Amino acid sequence: MLKKILLALTVTVVSASGLLMAQKRQVMLDKVVAVVGGSAILYSDVETYAGLLVEQRRAQGYTSDRDPMNEALEALMKQKLLYNQAQIDSIELMGNVQSYVEEQIQGMIAEEGSIAALEARQHMPIYTFRDILTQRITEQEYASQMQEHVIGDVTVTPGEVERYFKSLKEDELPLVPKQYMYAQIVRYPSSQEVAKQRARERLLEMRERIITGKSSLPLLARLYSADPGSAMRGGELTYGPLSQWQPPFAEAAGELKAGQLSEIVETEYGMHIIELMEEPKNGNYRLRHILIRPTYTDEELLEPTRFLDSVAGLIRADSMTFEEAAMKFSEDPLTKMNGGLVSNHDLLSSNPQFSNVKYTATKFREEDFGEGRSLKDYIAISNMKEGEISAPYQAEDLSGNELSKIVKLLKVIPPHPASLNEDYLTIEEMALHDKQAKIFDAWLKEKIDGIYVFIDPEFRNGEFEYKNWVK
Repeated sequence: MLKKILLALTVTVVSASGLLMAQKRQVMLDKVVAVVGGSAILYSDVETYAGLLVEQRRAQGYTSDRDPMNEALEALMKQKLLYNQAQIDSIELMGNVQSYVEEQIQGMIAEEGSIAALEARQHMPIYTFRDILTQRITEQEYASQMQEHVIGDVTVTPGEVERYFKSLKEDELPLVPKQYMYAQIVRYPSSQEVAKQRARERLLEMRERIITGKSSLPLLARLYSADPGSAMRGGELTYGPLSQWQPPFAEAAGELKAGQLSEIVETEYGMHIIELMEEPKNGNYRLRHILIRPTYTDEELLEPTRFLDSVAGLIRADSMTFEEAAMKFSEDPLTKMNGGLVSNHDLLSSNPQFSNVKYTATKFREEDFGEGRSLKDYIAISNMKEGEISAPYQAEDLSGNELSKIVKLLKVIPPHPASLNEDYLTIEEMALHDKQAKIFDAWLKEKIDGIYVFIDPEFRNGEFEYKNWVK
């Protein structure tokens, strides 16, 4: 969650320009140019953020008509307002700011070469820099969660989607890139249970080392955990309710007392041991874990690949259709009964009747895995013609478990302007974002009217998106 927060100063604090400029400009940099609620904004903050905006736009190939200083000031004022409102509404932080700050600082120390070099770069002791970074990231996290609190429950009905689509002008319709429809037959190694037992035994050894004091969970997590997101934080997970985790994991965590270590817990991601770091507060849990996935020998991984090679041979020889083979041989319960047709039905949290079976190239990027499909799938189908069947290849499912598969390219849909019938999910997403923006806009205008705002005369005549900042 924290890594998605780019509202303001995370980058500015760690940027090469540092927090302090030339000594002769110190007085100007420390000048308070705005106050929102009880939070002040310094000229230096605005100037640094404005520079970041200019750099970002230059990299993206466009410029804005707005003065970057005024635009930066308004962005920071929004953040301060959201932060103040989060305090009023008692919004509870869901991310671990301290762990994230420490990650950033350790990364910067490694980049600079030493703590002394980082202190020289930032013109302040490391403990002061840590405090400043912690405060600013805390504000950003509160602001982000406050905004999510305002719009998080917003939904759109099919009727709203249709009305939104009809309101769009022809030149406002998004261009949908080339799309692919494909089917798959999936096989897992037949030694799955043996591999799970190996993972379980390895994790039992780690658990014993932790209990006997020979090692600690954070150290072992950093060294061995297969969960990359939490491993670098010593196994620590996002602070929040048990509902954010799978039932077996949540059930085991819910039975723990502070400082207690769980038995081995199995989920679709692998084997875990879990530690409750402190007693829950308001139903939110601070946990850390180690994840060990089942691993296979090369021979074990080749076994399903060889099997699928034989299946592909039967299909190409017209001994059976791909759809019949999927129903008979595929071990993916989400696609086998539908002729192997790949969809996002398993990923939808709403409107499952609009399951998507069309994938653009961007949905196959590795960083989209979990939202889209494997990059290996794209490599296979992008070099095929409609109706062709791929050679077997090794891949992973959405939970990261190793498998083998063959795919069939069903259809290639050329780029086209979005239509309501063919591209409902694209239009639905646009309609949802439009509705969220309007709701947040109305909420923000009301909150600006009700909060104390001071803007330095030098900036009052600037171009603001929300005119009621100036009072």
